[in-house]
Amino acid sequence: MTGDTRRAVLFDAVGTLIRLHEPVGDTYARFAHQAGVEIAAARLQAAFADALQRAPQMVFPGLPPAAVAAREREWWRNLVSAVFAAAGPMERFGAFDAVFAQLWEYYAGAAAWAVTPGAVELLQALRARGLRTGMVSNFDHRLPALLDALGLAALLEVVVLPADAGAAKPDPRIFAVALARLGVRAAAAVYGGDDADDDIAGAERAGLRAVDVTGVEDLRSLTSRL
Repeated sequence: MTGDTRRAVLFDAVGTLIRLHEPVGDTYARFAHQAGVEIAAARLQAAFADALQRAPQMVFPGLPPAAVAAREREWWRNLVSAVFAAAGPMERFGAFDAVFAQLWEYYAGAAAWAVTPGAVELLQALRARGLRTGMVSNFDHRLPALLDALGLAALLEVVVLPADAGAAKPDPRIFAVALARLGVRAAAAVYGGDDADDDIAGAERAGLRAVDVTGVEDLRSLTSRL
C-alpha cells in the first residue's frame, strides 16, 4: 500500500496501544489475599488463560446499551469465577462478589494499565500525516473512559467495540463498522495488533493490511510501516 492510497490506521487495544501494569495472575492473587484467600499467582495466571480461551465471545446483539453493559459485566463475573474455581476451592471465598466488584473497578481505571511506549508519539505522527486513526477492540464498555484517563482518547477518531457491531474480532463486521464511521475503504486502511487470529487474520479477512506489533517495545519504530 502506498502513501498515496493509505487513509486510515486502526489499532487493537490490549497488547498494542495499552498494556497491563502486571500479569492478571498477580493482580488476582493480591485481591484474593486482601480477602483472606491465598492462591498462587502462577495458578491464577494459568487458570485465566484457560478460562479466557474457553469463554464465548462477549457479543450480545440486539440489546439496548444498558442491557449490553450489564451482560458484559456478568460475562466477566462468570470468567473470574471460573478462574478462581479452577485455581482453588470457591467456598474459600466468603465474599466473592465483593472481590469481583473490586477487580471490575480496578481494571476500569488507569492504575491497572500503561500506555505502550511510543503509542502517543506514533498516533501524533500518523495524524500529522493526515491519516485517520481509530481502534477496534474486543474490550467492553469501560474502554472509552479508560482511554480518556490514559490520554489516548483525543488521538483516536473512532473506538469500535463488539457492542457497536454485534460482532467481535476476528469477524469482519466489527472492522467494517469502524471503516464506515471513518468513511474509508478497507483497501485504504491498515490495522495494527498483536493477536495472530483476532487481529492479523481478522483484519486481513476484512480487507485491511495488517501489521503485527508483537515484540515491538516502542511503537514509534512502526511509523514508517503504517
